[in-house]
Amino acid sequence: MITFQKPDVEQFLKVLTIQDFTVSPDKKQLVFSTNIGGHFNLWAMDLPNQYPYPLTSINQACDSLLYNKKSKFIMAGFDQDGDENSQLYALSPKGGSQVAVRYEKGERHMFPFFSKNGESLYYTSTKDGHDTYLAAYRYNLTDESEEILIEGTDTSVYLMAVSPEEKSFVYSKNYGNTSSLLFVKIDGEDVLATPESAQQFTQSDPVYTSEHEIYFITNYESDFSYLAKFDLAKREFSKVLDLKGKDANALKYDDALQKIYVIAAKGVKDVLISYDLIDQSSEFIEVPIDRINKIEVTEAGELFILGQSATIPLNIFSRTPSQSWVQITNHGVTGMRPEDLVEPETVTYASFDGLEIEASLFRAHAETSNGHMIIWPHGGPQSAETNSFRALFQFLLNSGCSIFAPNFRGSTRYGLSFMKMVEGEWGNGPRHDMIAGIDWLIEQGMADKEKLFLMGGSFGGYMALLLHGRHPEYFKAVVDIFGPSDLFSFINSVPEFWKPAMDQWVGNPERDREKLIDFSPITHLEGMTKPMLVIQGANDPRVVKAESDKIVEALRQKGRKVDYMVLEDEGHGFTKKENEILVYRAIADFFNRYL
Repeated sequence: MITFQKPDVEQFLKVLTIQDFTVSPDKKQLVFSTNIGGHFNLWAMDLPNQYPYPLTSINQACDSLLYNKKSKFIMAGFDQDGDENSQLYALSPKGGSQVAVRYEKGERHMFPFFSKNGESLYYTSTKDGHDTYLAAYRYNLTDESEEILIEGTDTSVYLMAVSPEEKSFVYSKNYGNTSSLLFVKIDGEDVLATPESAQQFTQSDPVYTSEHEIYFITNYESDFSYLAKFDLAKREFSKVLDLKGKDANALKYDDALQKIYVIAAKGVKDVLISYDLIDQSSEFIEVPIDRINKIEVTEAGELFILGQSATIPLNIFSRTPSQSWVQITNHGVTGMRPEDLVEPETVTYASFDGLEIEASLFRAHAETSNGHMIIWPHGGPQSAETNSFRALFQFLLNSGCSIFAPNFRGSTRYGLSFMKMVEGEWGNGPRHDMIAGIDWLIEQGMADKEKLFLMGGSFGGYMALLLHGRHPEYFKAVVDIFGPSDLFSFINSVPEFWKPAMDQWVGNPERDREKLIDFSPITHLEGMTKPMLVIQGANDPRVVKAESDKIVEALRQKGRKVDYMVLEDEGHGFTKKENEILVYRAIADFFNRYL
């Protein structure tokens, strides 16, 4: 009799993913960035066939991908080994060599999009000395001329949308994650898309539905974001669709059907809503996954989404005329079905001050559980842990560890006021929320205080360091993945266009000196007595390598046990499958030492 062995843990580490995708105007070709073969490249499918073929072999991550409707070429943004200095290239739908369209070494070319007629390329960049406040450009694809449309003067500016006839454009002034304003530039005038207000709020994702009507997302005079409209002819703002306690976070306009699709959420799952511009009706659309990463709409009105769930990796789905979803790509865990993996439970608990905190609790299967719990503070901090697929989580769960991931104060998807609670308070509220969650787990009998591990990346790495220094009695071992160790040096080393927002986001080194000292993990070395593993990408532009070097050197000088991994060809994440496998195996081996 033939029997098959239980899937090896290696199968969790070899799960493929998709970064971005685009669809040709005639809906005959789907192009996507995926790591088939171990490195990210562009691949394509000739629809309705679903057999993929490669377009590039450059082995680099793609941060933007779009199709030119007029000339029928593909535009893609690639960086170099995680440095995030994206350059824009054109390539044929048949693939092959890339033509540099906007390239300047050491500079960034961000958020590109084409004019409606496909003759102009618009983008935002750090080039020409605009590394701090940025500038927006229009590049003529025919005569190769270029002009600057707007330059930032007091904060970062981002070009967001251009009218169908290119007579006006919308740009955003970003003062921080909780403060951004949309302005329409028309006839030399800068028109704010909402009424003036002293209160901080956000505006995002503008789309022109005509030469004079703009729809966008905002939380102006509201705690949760909603769909709004600005009539440029009348200079009139109006609230269009209240999502009733859900946060709108992205939208897409369907010109063929005169509909706007809105992605919204409260907590760990997304919902998709369509709004009909003609009869002003709205409806919820069922989707096959919990998290929607991107929407595309073809000229015929067919909907494509890139999405995932905790047990389903990123895949692309399309909605047929019969309004049923078809899965186009099929990335999964080899030898396992989604139901074989671990779905998280959504739990809530009261923090130290009574504030309700929502968290995801992943319980290892009883037959494989080793009784240990990994505490995971998410990155951001103005982000959230959602029902998204993490190969590392499923790998560790299969190895026997459970995982607890709270959405502490400052997380997105719970309203503006909740999100603002972390600003200038990095080492205060979120830290206490994490400890309150751990205490709650122990009180509920879900975790053993003698069997707790701690791990996080980016802000989560910072929080892992800080929790280790301030509360070492809770943890057996700690993993820090590119976390800031000293808030003073972190503030000075972030990308230049981040710096205008740092005063509000993290704090001012002079005004908030004592607070920043207390909030910096490097201050609390005496408490860091447990074994540590520190992981860092050498090309990380957000949390530079010096942040990890500093904490590792300081701890080793005190005789503490610290393992240190540096990935020379990675940045703020792991884009090469061999590196990802190397890191994840190192984490599992590290925790296994202290079971």
